[in-house]
Amino acid sequence: MQKTLIATALLFSFGVSANIVQDAPLVSIATHDAYFNHLKALCGKAFAGKVVVDNPPAPGFEGALIMHVRKCTDSQLQIPFHVADDHSRTWIISKTGSGLTLKHDHRNADGSHDEQTMYGGQTLDAGWDTAQSFHADQYSKELFTARGIPQSNTNIWQMFIYPEKFSYRLIREGREFRVDFDLTQPVALPPTPWGYAD
Repeated sequence: MQKTLIATALLFSFGVSANIVQDAPLVSIATHDAYFNHLKALCGKAFAGKVVVDNPPAPGFEGALIMHVRKCTDSQLQIPFHVADDHSRTWIISKTGSGLTLKHDHRNADGSHDEQTMYGGQTLDAGWDTAQSFHADQYSKELFTARGIPQSNTNIWQMFIYPEKFSYRLIREGREFRVDFDLTQPVALPPTPWGYAD
């Protein structure tokens, strides 16, 4: 009887706590807010980029590179990254209440999710108004290991935003990749990314 009462009390307490957390306002620190708002200010615009670091060289980023700050809310930014006629990639930056997360939503041409999708990471520190680093999260590490690429478990994605340039950078031991986008010259909007609708 006593164990039942304790279990009931714990369940009730958990339920109350869950409601409090669910109803709590989304909070973040000043540097995360400033960084998020810098990106959000570009909403509705697209920009051309070029690979400036690819070490060691890897195929897959030939042709026109376009980022499109396509959809923005107070808590999430959706930024498709188009590579020529490949419209499979969308970066998703979200406020979580404990920092910022970056996810890579990869789709097939029919809109279905790719086998390797929604990987990414989260901020572990305050970062800066103009730069944030996203360290590979547990989901991503398990995905990379299952896919036979455990070297990616140490991935850190970095995104920098300055008045004239946005940079997307991937680093890990033995690998660096960076694309710079020119924010001074918006370009024509690209097609809707695969798996999304207007």
